[in-house]
Amino acid sequence: MAFRSLNQFLKIRDVILNTKRAYFNKVWGMDLHPTSVFSLSARFDTTYPRGVHVGEYSYVAFGAAILTHDMTRGVYLHTRIGKNCFIGARSTILAGVEIGDESIVATGAVVTKNVPPRCIVAGNPAQIIRENIEVGRYGRFANAEATKQRLIAEGAFD
Repeated sequence: MAFRSLNQFLKIRDVILNTKRAYFNKVWGMDLHPTSVFSLSARFDTTYPRGVHVGEYSYVAFGAAILTHDMTRGVYLHTRIGKNCFIGARSTILAGVEIGDESIVATGAVVTKNVPPRCIVAGNPAQIIRENIEVGRYGRFANAEATKQRLIAEGAFD
């Protein structure tokens, strides 16, 4: 059986994503840049929705939670994700945290403190594991497309 790609559904997904982004921005008052992309299962805090800010060309993967409040401390804070960031699957960004431009949050990380620009953070609590990285749109490394093309040429996606 030949490999069938789900890419045939990208146009439908784009319509759903754009509708959901418009809903979050207009109804809830969030600040999701028009070029940002997020999984349909990403969770944005609706307790203090005006505190959610996602910058241009940033990607929030499936199951990631962006929080803007902490009921135990009684705080409602702005949580910001910079430009060209990648927020990994099932990661959690706590209220009031700022993710610097061109940073990557690893899968499952729990970010409790601000992340400087151009860093990779991982763990619980998240710690910087690499600095001065260079990424493009959506937090993709410059060689990501070359790696993909090499794998296709090697038949990894047959």
